[in-house]
Order: sequence, then structure tokens, then C-alpha cells
Amino acid sequence: MSAALANLRYDSPLAERAAKEGWIKWAIAISVALGAILEVIDMSIVNVALPHMQGNLGATLSEIGWVITGYSMANVVIIPLTAWLDERFGRKRYFIFSLVAFVIASILCGLSTNLAMLIFARVLQGLGGGSMLGKAQSILFQTFSKAEQGAAQAAFGLSVIAGPAIGPTLGGYLTDALNWRWIFFINIPFGIIAVILAVTFLPSDEMKDRLRKSIDWTGIVLMTAGLASLQVILEEGQQDDWFGSRFICTMAAISVVSLLIFVWWEMRVHHPAVDLRVLRYQSVAAGSFYSIILGAGLYGALFAIPIFAQNDLHFTAQQTGELLIPSAIASAVAMIITGKLINRVGPRVLITAGSLMTSAVMFSLATINPDTGASDLFWPLVGRGLGSAMMFLPLSIATLGSLPKHEVPAASGFYNLTRQLGGSLGIAILTTMLSRREAAHRAVLVERVSPLSHAAMLRVDSLSAFFQRIGASAHEAKFRAFSAVDQILNGQAALQSFDDLFRYVGIAFMLTLPLVLLLGRGTSKEVAAEAH
Repeated sequence: MSAALANLRYDSPLAERAAKEGWIKWAIAISVALGAILEVIDMSIVNVALPHMQGNLGATLSEIGWVITGYSMANVVIIPLTAWLDERFGRKRYFIFSLVAFVIASILCGLSTNLAMLIFARVLQGLGGGSMLGKAQSILFQTFSKAEQGAAQAAFGLSVIAGPAIGPTLGGYLTDALNWRWIFFINIPFGIIAVILAVTFLPSDEMKDRLRKSIDWTGIVLMTAGLASLQVILEEGQQDDWFGSRFICTMAAISVVSLLIFVWWEMRVHHPAVDLRVLRYQSVAAGSFYSIILGAGLYGALFAIPIFAQNDLHFTAQQTGELLIPSAIASAVAMIITGKLINRVGPRVLITAGSLMTSAVMFSLATINPDTGASDLFWPLVGRGLGSAMMFLPLSIATLGSLPKHEVPAASGFYNLTRQLGGSLGIAILTTMLSRREAAHRAVLVERVSPLSHAAMLRVDSLSAFFQRIGASAHEAKFRAFSAVDQILNGQAALQSFDDLFRYVGIAFMLTLPLVLLLGRGTSKEVAAEAH
């Protein structure tokens, strides 16, 4: 592989020197990983700043939510198109264009004076960022030999897993110390560095006659309509009462019809925008399906922790972000160790170990109670970081590691799409579950608080006496006592719903464990057999 890289053409003397000395591959890895981590951080960095944006721009809660929805929609639309765009415009040229677009969009986000401008800029940012994520992984697979894939994918995996933990921490600090606009301006210096590195170290694009191939406009339009509608459903469904909303029903109809026609069309057209034929490899099909489960479980569970910390532990945005730092550090350590072990024990063993560890962590989190504090969450979050790294890196290797190099871009785009959709699906399902389980638990608890319950009436009388001692009238004291009991019931119902959520995620990982048997072992012989 080093000899092959040395024979490529580079646009800078420094890159040519790096190729001759053998460290060009690591320069390429740093260049693309920096772009990937910028994109992943921006998925979550805005979450803690939404209330500030809402007040500053005069938007409602439902309106400000489109700042996240617009970015996610653009992400899921562009990720599967990265292989086609790469082939048409060139790997280096397109990656640099995506970086520049991301930086310019970040500037526009920070300068936005109204909600419409901010949403438009976030869509542009999502289009640029989604391209970087898909291209970063495929570039690494095409740059490193199969024996070195563990270390190379560790660099990429670290950015994808650590990003969601870094985002809220960084976003909370910048919002509290400066203002919400700086969560976008912070991208400028790092984005410029990433552009310089990419221009310097990525190999020059091979000269190809790319323009002779017709553009699959039909496939692009169908995919855009289907995936964008699906993402809107996942982002807005809970808020709009799911299929009780005409808008959500319309989006569902558009998504189903568009995606069905899209699959039919892409399988018959000669030059498809998204090459679904890569699913003929069992490793790609099984790995992409398992990626949905992984994204739903890991990102959905990570989404629940900040909600619990802010609503029940009353943490600030910055404190909530700091709570997730141990998980990010554990992921970094596990990525390094996993990268060294994967060639020895194989990806299936590591995925199984990571899945079992994640299940154990979820069952541990299912025991949270009113006395749970930040210290009680430390080791479960560390365990989550270790388990997620043990699954993420080997799953990428098992899915993509042994594919023919010309198939990697298309397979990587599809694989990253499934993880992105899995995360959105997990958040949507778990958000709905939290709301409905909380209502169910509250209904059960309310039945126990009645004039016929001796314990409940004793608690009400005790609280009423307390409020009278601090100056409330008898009538007001009784009202405050019932209000206090109501708050206690709400809090207990919320805790029980979190317990249910984590328990269900743990069960889901256990039930999907047999899917590991369908994953690839990452050997060239296996993929050659699958292809035939």
C-alpha cells in the first residue's frame, strides 16, 4: 500500500516527500478525520443552544426545532450520493468543496438575523457535512491496507463516537461564555486547517472522462423526496402526535411511495445515483442492518442521558456536557485497544463483547432512582463508551473492510446512511416511549393516591402542616400539599419511564446479537465468494 501511495500524483512537495518517507497515509487520515469530527460535532452542538436561539430570533419551540431537522434532512440526502459525486467530480476536488461549503455555511449560520436564514444555512451546512462523513471513511479504506484498517478506522470511529459527547459540552461552554453564534464561528479556524491539510496531502484526482455518463436525475429526486420526508417524520413526529397529524401522514405517504419507486428505478438504470447493487455482498447487507440497531441503541440512549440530567438532576447545559466526557475518553481508549485487537480476534468477537457490555450498562442504568446522582452515572457511562467503541470499529471493518476498493465508496455511503437513520429512528422511538411510559406510570401512581389510601393522606396532611407553619392559610396549605404530591408523582413517573427505556434498549441488543453471525469476517476470500 505504501508503494502504491508513493506512485500517486500529489499537488504539493510536502505530500510527495511524505509519500516517499511513508507517512502520507497518516497525513491523509488526519485530514479526513478532522472534517468528519467537525460534521459529527455539529449534529449535537446546537441542542443546548436552542433556547437561546429561540429567544434571540423570536421563534416558537416548534419553529426552532427545524434548525436540527434541516441539518438532519440534508445529511441523510447527501450521504448516499457521495459515491456518485466522488466519481463525477473527483475524490479530492469534491472533499475540499464539501469542507469549503461547510465553513461558508457555518459563517452564514453565525451571521443569521432571522430563523429562515438560519434554517437555510443549516441545510447548506448539512449538505457539506454529510459529504465529509461519507467520504472520510471511504478514503481511509482506500488508503490503508487491510492489515492497517483497524488503526485507520479507529481514527474515524473516534470522531463519530466522541462527537456527540463533545458537542453538548462545547456548545454549552460557548453559549454560556459568549453567545450561541460562536457554536458556528468555532468551525471557521478548524475548517480552514482541514482545507489546508486536504489540499496539501490528498492525492490528485485521476483524469477521467466523467461527463459522458448521464446524470440520474430521477433517482436523485426520488431519493431526496423519500429520505427527506422520512427524516421529517422522525424529527417532528412526536411533537405533531405522529399519525394523528395530517402533515405527518402526508410525509409518510411521500416517503413510502418515493423510496419504493427509487429502489425499483436504481436497480434497472445503468448509471444509478446510488448503487444499491453493493447489497449483494452479505457483509454489507447484514452490517448495514445491524448499523441501524447500533445507531438506534447508542445514539438513542445517549440522547436520554442529557434529558435525565437536566430534568431530574437539574444540571446546566455545560454540566450535562461534562457528564458525558468520561464516556468520550473511554471510547478513545477503547478505539486504540480495539484497533490493535481486531486482527487477532476478529470483528465478530469484539462486536459480541461490545453488545454484551452495552446490554449490561443499559440494565444498570435501568435502576436509576430519586437518589441517583452524577457519581452513580460515571461507571455506566464509561461502560457505554467502551461498549460502543468495541462495536462501532469492528462493525465498520466487518461491513466494508474486505470489499473491492471500487465498491467501497458506494457501500460506505449506504452504511453511514443506515447509522444516521438508525440514530434518528432511535431518538424518535425513545422520545415517544418516554412520553407514553411516563403517562402510563403516572396513571398507575395516581390510582394509589386517593382518600382511601392511608399513607397518601398522611403525606398530604404532613405537607399541609408544613406549609401552614411557614405562613400559608389552611386552604392554601392544602392546595400546596396536593401540588407537591403531584410533582412527586410526576418525578417518580419520569424516573420509571427512564428505567423502562434503558431496559428495552438492553433487551434489544440481546435480541439482535444473532445478527453478528451474518456479518463478514473481513477477509478477501469471503467477499469474493459473496460477490459470486
